[in-house]
Amino acid sequence: MRKFIFTLFITLLPLFCMAQSQESIIRQIEQVGSATKSVECSFVQTKHVKLLNDKMVSYGKMYYSAPSLLRWEYTSPYTYTFILNQHQVLLKSAQRQDVVDVNNSKMFKEIVRLMMSSVVGSCLSDDTTFDVSIASVGNEWVATLLPLRRDMKQMWSRLVVHFNRSNQSVVKVEMYEPSGDYTIIELSNIRRNATIDSKLFSIN
Repeated sequence: MRKFIFTLFITLLPLFCMAQSQESIIRQIEQVGSATKSVECSFVQTKHVKLLNDKMVSYGKMYYSAPSLLRWEYTSPYTYTFILNQHQVLLKSAQRQDVVDVNNSKMFKEIVRLMMSSVVGSCLSDDTTFDVSIASVGNEWVATLLPLRRDMKQMWSRLVVHFNRSNQSVVKVEMYEPSGDYTIIELSNIRRNATIDSKLFSIN
C-alpha cells in the first residue's frame, strides 16, 4: 500500500513542470504549480517483474483539483480508486473500500504532505528528499531523482522523469526498485485548468 501511494506522489511530481535547465525548472515549477487549478490525464502503467520475467499493464485516469483534491483511478484490467479529499483518503476496489482520516495516520499524513508539495513544486528544492540531476537526451529533458530518505530508498533506487522539449510536457515516468523490478507510467491527454466535476472526489 505504501509503495502504491508513493507511486502516485512520484507521478504527480512532474505534471506541473516545465523544463529548460536545472535551475530554471525549480523556479518555474512553483510558478506553474501556483497557476494550476486542475489537471486531468490518462495513463498507461507497465510493471516489469524481474523474478517472473513478465510485465503487467494497466490503464487509468487521474484528476486533480486545487488545493487538495485528487483521484487516481485504474480502469483496466481491474478497477481500483484512490481519492484524497481534504483530510480523508478513500481506497476502493471491487471487493472493499476503506476511508482513512489523514490526521489519525502518521503515514498518510506524510504521504499527503509529499503529494501536495509535488503539486506546488517545493519538493524539488527539498534536498532532504531527493538528489536531482537533469540531462538533455535527444528531444527530451530527463530528470533523475535519487531518494535520500531511508524509507524511500527501501522502495526506489532511482526515479526518472522524461519531458518532451518541444511542448514542455511530461511523456514518461520510470520508477526503479532495489529488487530490479521497475514501473513505467506513460501520460497522455493532459488537460490543465479545465472544469472537473466535484463528484469525482466524493468520499461518500
